[in-house]
Parts: sequence; structure tokens; C-alpha cells
Amino acid sequence: MRKHIQPSQLDILDRKILAILQQDNTTPQRTIGETVNLSAPAVQRRIKRMTDEGVIRANVAIVDPNAVGQPITIFVEVEVISETAERIAEAKRGFAAAPEIQQCYYVTGEADFILIIVISTMADYETLTRRLFFDNSNVKRFRTCVAMDRVKVGLSIPVGN
Repeated sequence: MRKHIQPSQLDILDRKILAILQQDNTTPQRTIGETVNLSAPAVQRRIKRMTDEGVIRANVAIVDPNAVGQPITIFVEVEVISETAERIAEAKRGFAAAPEIQQCYYVTGEADFILIIVISTMADYETLTRRLFFDNSNVKRFRTCVAMDRVKVGLSIPVGN
């Protein structure tokens, strides 16, 4: 189990390293070191520590959805009937298991969940709605918004460097 680092435990060098990695996580450690005035081994130790402590959660490639035939981005607000801990946990597991769902948030307000979905066609989305919503006895209603344009997409976190 990863222990979680407190924000105050990240010094300015850690934050500079994170800013670089969020822009391009293939940047050589030597180059990072030159930028932040550390040796490559010191950069490597800091990256390993931040990974072990859960600050760095993954190293992934960001794929263009259009390039792989998934051009439609859909935002869905889902309202459930029962908000017992067990039913919410069940909904979280179900949404997390659906590969079409890129992001899932359990939220306050009218909706209980906000989902971000990428899909190839509206027919595929209709099939997905049957599986996730209509066949789920705990879904009261859902509302769909289809993105017309992807203006800004990213997961970079401002690190205050």
C-alpha cells in the first residue's frame, strides 16, 4: 500500500520535476537534472520516492481518440435511486469497470455521478446506455451532453513551481 505524501513534503525541486514530467514523462533524467540543477541519480531518487508515495500515479501515453476511432466525447449526469453506501460502492465498481468511461466522479448536487465517455458512434452509445443505465435498477435517470469540440483536455495538475 502506498503512503500518501503531504503537499508540504514536496519541495520546490520536486515540484519542478513534476511540472517537467507532466509535460513529457519521457524527458531524460539527465535533462531534468540540468533544468533543476540536480544530478541524474538525484532526479531518479526523487521520481522513485514520489512514485512510491503515490504522488506520481502512472506513466501513460495520451492517445488521440479520433486516431483510434473513438471521436465522440459524451458527458453524462447520473442520478441514482438509493444512496446507501453499498449501492454507491456498487455503482462505482460498475462505472469503473466500463472501458468506455474515461472518468467517473461521485459528486454533490442533483446528479450523483458525472461520467466522461468516449465512443465511436451514437449507436454504440445507445447500446452502452442500455447496459449501464436502463438495465441498472438503481439508476433513476441520466442526462447526456455530447461535446461538439474538444477545446482543452488534460490531466496536468498545477504544482506551484
